[in-house]
Formats: sequence, structure tokens, C-alpha cells
Amino acid sequence: MIKAIFFDIDGTLLTSMGKVLPSTKQAIAKAQSQGIYVGVATGRGPSWVKKLTKDLDLDMWVTYNGQLVSEKDKLLFTRSFEPEALQQIITYADQKDLSLSFGAQDHIAGSRLMNLGQSVLIQRLVRFLPKRLPVKPAKKLLQAGHFYRSETHYQDLSILNEPIYQCMMLNPESEDEKVATALSQCDLLRSNHFSVDLVPKGGSKFKGIQVFMAEKGLKAEEVMAFGDHQNDIEMLKGVGLGVAMGNGKQVTKEAADYVTDSNNLDGIFKALKYFEII
Repeated sequence: MIKAIFFDIDGTLLTSMGKVLPSTKQAIAKAQSQGIYVGVATGRGPSWVKKLTKDLDLDMWVTYNGQLVSEKDKLLFTRSFEPEALQQIITYADQKDLSLSFGAQDHIAGSRLMNLGQSVLIQRLVRFLPKRLPVKPAKKLLQAGHFYRSETHYQDLSILNEPIYQCMMLNPESEDEKVATALSQCDLLRSNHFSVDLVPKGGSKFKGIQVFMAEKGLKAEEVMAFGDHQNDIEMLKGVGLGVAMGNGKQVTKEAADYVTDSNNLDGIFKALKYFEII
């Protein structure tokens, strides 16, 4: 019996236009009326999650790819970068002239371009770009302009006086192996072709979900999760019932127990109906 459901946000809970479908709202309300916990497991930070899900009365939040977990007004778990790991990221980004942002508990700071990329408008526009857009040349073009960089060097940002739970770096997938080798104290989690999330080694959405499971005494088979991208794979495999969206990446679909319709075509509602959860 399913007792908790977690949704990825972009490409899953939200449509391509950054909206929550009426059918999704209805499905969530019905699940909650049966005593099922409903929340999100996302790479986004808490401040953006609250904006994007303001129309939903969620029960729990796994944010920053599992590095910060909360329910209602209760903080359950935090895991920030060790100083050495954070310095490794900063040095690498400065050496390679990479656009980088830092995620603290209540805000994000760093590259203006990366901060802009968190907005709903930009997320909508990105989804209309060609799937095989040459990301590497685009990145070089942006770097040449230097308009996206902070007014100060990353080392001087005041946000670095706070715990940092995740860093967001503009970098194409083709360079992931190179970045992973250079940043040995981090894990790379990707939810789009253009940027990569960096978290402390061993961090993931599923690790965050396990924190909530322990808090509520839930077993893996009592948990369901929905996702569409690479950073959802461990989560979909780890829970009792993993559902991939029809618009998701093929590798994510292969990792799921079930593939539903797309985020634009009532995929969440249809899956919950299919498994007779609502």
C-alpha cells in the first residue's frame, strides 16, 4: 500500500509552460484525503520550490537533490559541503571560467546567468530549444560576453559564509567525466543539457527520501516517486513504485517500473488512476 508519493518538479509536476495541471492538483488532493503524504524531490532549492508549488498544500520537501529535507515547518535533515570540497569547486570554476551559483538554505547567489536560469520563464524557453542544440559553443559564447559573471570573484561572495548545500554549474554533458574527475569530493546530478548540479559525495534525492521514510517509519515498498531525468533514476529504482514521465529521457524510462503519459497530458493523474491510488 502506497503511503507517500514524491514528485520531481521540472518536467514532471510542472508542464512545459511551468504550470501545475488541474488534473494533477485534483490527483494530489485525492491522495492526501486518503492519508497519503505528498511532496517533492527536486534539484531546486527551497526558495524556488515554494514559488513553483504555492498552489499545492504539500506535506514534505526533498530539495537540493536530497541535501535539505523538511516537512511543513519542521527541518528534518541538512547536509552541506565540507570547506575543502567547496573550495575545490570554486577553484575549478575560476580556472575554467565557468558560470557557477551557490545554494544556501533560503537563497541562491553567484552567476547572474545561473540565477536567471532558475526562473520559470527561462525554464519554459529552454524546453522549446532543439534537443541537440550545440551546448558547448553556446557556453563559450556566453563566457565571451562576461555579462553573466558576478561583480566579485566567487571567493568574495557573502553567501559562502553560510552552509552551501548545492552548486549549479553551466557545463555540457560531454564534459561531465572531466568535471567528475576534477571534483572528486562531489557527485554530479543532471536534470538538463545545459547545467549540472554538484552535491556532496553520496548525496541524492533518494537519500533525502530515506530520511523522510525513517521519520515516518515507512518501508521502500510503501513509497512512490515520479521523475523524468537522470537525477531521478536512483529515486525511481529505490522506491517501491517508480514512475517515469512520457516526456522523460529514455534511460530514466528504462529505470522505472512504469511509464506514464507526458507532463503535458495528465501523466500524473493517469498513473495514480492506473495503480488505483486515487
